[in-house]
Amino acid sequence: MNYHEDNNQEISKAVIYCRVSSAKQTVRGDGLSSQETRCREFAKYKGYDVVEVFRDDSSGSLTTRPGMQAMLSFLSANRKEAHAVIIDDISRLARDLMAHFELRVKIGDAGGVLVSPSIEFGEDSDSQLVENLLASVSQHQRQKNGEQTVNRMRARVQNGYWVFQAPVGYRYERVSGQGKVLVRDEPNASILQEALEGFASGRFETQVEVKRFLERQPPFPKDLPGGEIRNQRIYDMLTRVIYAGYVEAPNWNVSLRKGQHEGLISFETFEKIQARLKGTAKAPARKDISADFPLRGFVLCSDCDKPLTACWSQGKKEKYPYYLCPTKGCPSYRKSIKRDVLEGEFEDVLRSLQPTEGLFALVKAMFRDAWDMRLAQASEASNGLKANIKQLEKQIDQLLDRIVDASNSSVVTAYEKRIAKLEREKVLAEEQLAQSGKPRHTFEESFEHAMRFLSSPWTIWNNSDLTLKKTVIRLAFVEPLPYCRNQGLRTPNLALPFKALGDICGKKCEMAHLRGFEPLASAFGGAIDTFPNCAIGRDGAR
Repeated sequence: MNYHEDNNQEISKAVIYCRVSSAKQTVRGDGLSSQETRCREFAKYKGYDVVEVFRDDSSGSLTTRPGMQAMLSFLSANRKEAHAVIIDDISRLARDLMAHFELRVKIGDAGGVLVSPSIEFGEDSDSQLVENLLASVSQHQRQKNGEQTVNRMRARVQNGYWVFQAPVGYRYERVSGQGKVLVRDEPNASILQEALEGFASGRFETQVEVKRFLERQPPFPKDLPGGEIRNQRIYDMLTRVIYAGYVEAPNWNVSLRKGQHEGLISFETFEKIQARLKGTAKAPARKDISADFPLRGFVLCSDCDKPLTACWSQGKKEKYPYYLCPTKGCPSYRKSIKRDVLEGEFEDVLRSLQPTEGLFALVKAMFRDAWDMRLAQASEASNGLKANIKQLEKQIDQLLDRIVDASNSSVVTAYEKRIAKLEREKVLAEEQLAQSGKPRHTFEESFEHAMRFLSSPWTIWNNSDLTLKKTVIRLAFVEPLPYCRNQGLRTPNLALPFKALGDICGKKCEMAHLRGFEPLASAFGGAIDTFPNCAIGRDGAR
């Protein structure tokens, strides 16, 4: 009779250890209960009194398995009386050869004797050989399952499906014949789409502005106390090509390809975001800029050309808001300007940008002509894109041929990087070709958005929060406004649309039609004579 059998004759108490690989198995299956039932049946057969049951619902090392740690602590605390440790199968102890022997030693040192209804553990050479073989087989099965899982996931990514955790803005939905596919998760999808497009267009100058925009959206998930979002998370969202409707897995050598899900933004917009991220770094938005002083940092001191700062000054009974120059050595240093005075003059400038109804009709006609011209040019652009795609495909094929002939690893790496770059250019060209000649919005929709701003930037300024006020400033002015304490705001450098409107209706303007063009009267059903400072007759003369 061997040592294992002698020990079993002296043991009267036992503990059961059950384990499944993930918590999901405890919800979708009955693995832990089934193991416990089989172990209790074995204990009854052996005459053991089961005193404790320990469970783990995860894999991992010894230190990350709380059930195993609790069992070892229990055995050590009751070392005076030996306990049998019952496991359903050798794979429930560990599916790694080294981990198996580590746990065997720790259980023995704690005063436990390992037993199982599936295998007889012993100290003789034959028993140890069987144990070693079964532990090796268990490890092989684990490794093989992992390889098969990775291979299936990689193949699915190659087919354009995302196989990892659904990113913010998406959720998984089971589709017949396709399995789980990413679909838009509203309202987060629309919120994130606005943030990404806003950063690409320049509406949000920095990543911090994107961060603050998302933090102001109640339904958008936050990952820090106080309703904040980590800076790294913002960068990750800006650099994830999955939001453009594409997938890639560089670690699995899966190159960029069209995904089976709908993108939140276009690939062109995604490339604009990457270009902005790689461009000249901008200073992060200041945390002390508030809605109290929307012009802070935009209005310059006329004496030193430095941005004015702002503050609240404590009076005898209440606080008063002021703008002031913070530059030492400047003649206007620390000389305050009442907020109401400065912002009042700025609002007067915005009011002056409102064009007349007659000028609106002219601008709309100009927009229509430009719109029709761009549509006519779309077919020519499509031909150019098709030729560009063919050229890119030719270059990629040439580089692939060179890789086959190359023997130097550094040369091969250089070719692969070049191919990856050409592939991205091809994807962008294909997307532009698909959208060529297909405007996202009708003329009326596009005109409405543009005219809403051009008609009255002051109205938007007066009824908006700080973010939209900053947007008005960027769209209406090319550069910051200088301010003189004695003379007020200096002549602003307006953005092109307002500058063009000013040239059309300015006091010294003259408008005449070139020969061969129909008069404006045909476009608007009568002569236009409603412009201030300008009168245009049916023959186009002023």
